[in-house]
Amino acid sequence: MQAQVLNTVRGLSRRQSWVVMFIGPWFAAAVRGDPLTPISIQVQLALPWPLAHSPQGFWVSEKFDGVRAVWDGQVLRFRSGRVIAAPAWFLSALPRIPLDGELWMGRGAFDRLSGVVRQIEPDDEAWRTVKYLVFDAPGHAAPFAQRVAFVQSILAQVQQPWLMPVAQREVKDARALQAFLQETVRQGGEGLMLHRADALWRPGRTDALYKLKPEPDEEALVVGHQQGKGRLAGMTGALLLQMPSGQRFALGAGLSDALRRKPPPLGAWVTYRYRERTPSGLPRFASFLRVREAE
Repeated sequence: MQAQVLNTVRGLSRRQSWVVMFIGPWFAAAVRGDPLTPISIQVQLALPWPLAHSPQGFWVSEKFDGVRAVWDGQVLRFRSGRVIAAPAWFLSALPRIPLDGELWMGRGAFDRLSGVVRQIEPDDEAWRTVKYLVFDAPGHAAPFAQRVAFVQSILAQVQQPWLMPVAQREVKDARALQAFLQETVRQGGEGLMLHRADALWRPGRTDALYKLKPEPDEEALVVGHQQGKGRLAGMTGALLLQMPSGQRFALGAGLSDALRRKPPPLGAWVTYRYRERTPSGLPRFASFLRVREAE
């Protein structure tokens, strides 16, 4: 393991080498073993933004409707740890330091993007339209504001038009934050992300990172399929989902006929939108958004 890290460090500039030496357990877990084997990786996950909070002290960026992609300096992976089969020219241009970001093809293009990046054999021409929007450097032991500057500096050296740092801005108050959200959504964006400027990187759901959308979304585990009736006879009428809290509910709204004929399998994770929660914590007016099991 030490030899792997030292070989990586020798191929970097002095500044990049300093960063790799401080990567610690996150990087060690990422490079251990066969790089093509799916592994368990740690990512930072967002909490819903409490509307009463002030955005002061946070960096705010657009929430891109893309596919999460984590680069450990050697291998590009989905959030699940499964390897992304990107073209060699794409991977060889990435700096040999950990990055976290979104593969993106533009607003409203998630389905097309998903089809491209999940192919076992990469479609070189299609990948030419994919951008890697980087919002963090997980191994950099510094507050988020400094990690932003670090990412901008590193990617500027690479000089690839498809490899871009996510634009961050400061917002002075809750009113300005809502105005930014409305303008982003009006232009076709999904919502906003808020990173606490002084926070160090740490995995899991954390108060260092929030998401703000017109309608919040969450993920739940598929634990059953309910049979449809009437027009939906012979198809899935609703998915039985289990929330991280252990609570279960049926989700039928938003399912296409194609998904009803071939529903997400048991054990898949799906994302759903909702407007509010009941006193017991269940989502009201929930609607299916997408499947996450293939990542």
